[in-house]
Amino acid sequence: MEEKEPSSSKSRSKKSKKQKEAIKRVPESPEAKQENIQVKIQVFQDQQKKIPPLVAYFPSGYNPNPQEEEDGPNNNSKRPRVKVYRNMAQNKHNRLEVVVSPNGSNVDFVGSSYRGEAAAAQLCRYSLGVLDKESGTLKIVPIASNKIFRLEPRVRGLETAKKDDLDSARTELTAETKEDKMGELTALYGTKKDRKKRKDLLALKKEVDPESQKSLDKKIEQVAFNKEALGDTIALIARNIPPHDSSATSPQDAYPLDQIILKGDWEFLEEDIYRLWQEGGEVSSNAYPTFVCNRIKKLEAIEDEDEKWKLACLFSFITHLLKFNDQCKVDRVASAKNHKIPNVLLQRFHSMFAADQESKSRSPDQINRLISYVLVLTLHADQFRTDPRDIAKDLKMSPINLRTHFENLGCKRIHEKTGVYAATLPVPLKFPSENLKRKRRR
Repeated sequence: MEEKEPSSSKSRSKKSKKQKEAIKRVPESPEAKQENIQVKIQVFQDQQKKIPPLVAYFPSGYNPNPQEEEDGPNNNSKRPRVKVYRNMAQNKHNRLEVVVSPNGSNVDFVGSSYRGEAAAAQLCRYSLGVLDKESGTLKIVPIASNKIFRLEPRVRGLETAKKDDLDSARTELTAETKEDKMGELTALYGTKKDRKKRKDLLALKKEVDPESQKSLDKKIEQVAFNKEALGDTIALIARNIPPHDSSATSPQDAYPLDQIILKGDWEFLEEDIYRLWQEGGEVSSNAYPTFVCNRIKKLEAIEDEDEKWKLACLFSFITHLLKFNDQCKVDRVASAKNHKIPNVLLQRFHSMFAADQESKSRSPDQINRLISYVLVLTLHADQFRTDPRDIAKDLKMSPINLRTHFENLGCKRIHEKTGVYAATLPVPLKFPSENLKRKRRR
């Protein structure tokens, strides 16, 4: 046995060498070869008047071309009929519905871009690539409505199928439901900054406890109303002024800044002018209002870092309000078109100063309310002695027309040595309606 072992090992090595040589001699199949092609890529954008290609699948396993291999690709007699419906209403051009009807069957396969799976949160984008080897081009086109259609079977003419479809989870999601789903995804996979924004937004939308609301209603019923005071309150509401304290002994307390700029707003405001100032950047007159540009040098004279941060954030809030005002105008001022307002502030601006978020239409009361908020912030920025000419230019108003708004806030005009008038805020606040009543009594 000991003499045979070397011969067996030699025979094995010879066999392995022969097998390797045989493998090398086997010719490679043409299908296994990888062909490298240099192509020119063409990317096409979505066009509103044209429907991009549709991509759909059948989860039921239905094959729309079962006889193609036998009858050839040019035989269209047994292929199903395909119809595409498009909603032509305004702002609904991306609502598409695909209906595939097999020949000789009363079952239709239906899929839409606004119901069921397609209505879920959009986490990625889809495109279709078409390779033309002859011309050497790869055309990349967008998918219709950026959705993959799921074609579900429906019995033709059966009303219960439609009813079940409406009652199931495949119904069209409302804007509130979509917002909730996006919020859940943000809480799970969003960045720390996005989660903080969502938390602040939920705090703004937090509803009052029903039990506490009931007890509050009972207390209100027991209060004896003063008709004269109620009339004065109605007059204040008509002027659309910010939250205030008529009995305050200082101008800062007359219009508290923390009731205009909320606690959660400061974090989003420091990313603008304050950050730009720290990095040594310059405030461009094309991107910021005249009022801010003419007062940005005040930051150099402030030694306290907290006061400097507060004034810079105040300038940013004034900028966002003025840009929002320009964005809501019919002519849409060009300088405000690309200005980005933090989402938390933008939603609050819409609720306070704009009636319709889509059309951005505003009533005179909402316009006057925004002007009042801007003027109060300018008073805080100028230590309650402000020259109205700069802010009048930013609001596209004359200083004379702006006087009424200052008077409704309880301000007075003071003649400066330079020959211009400045607006000041004496305390306690005295509004025009109160002054008129006192003159009549005398």
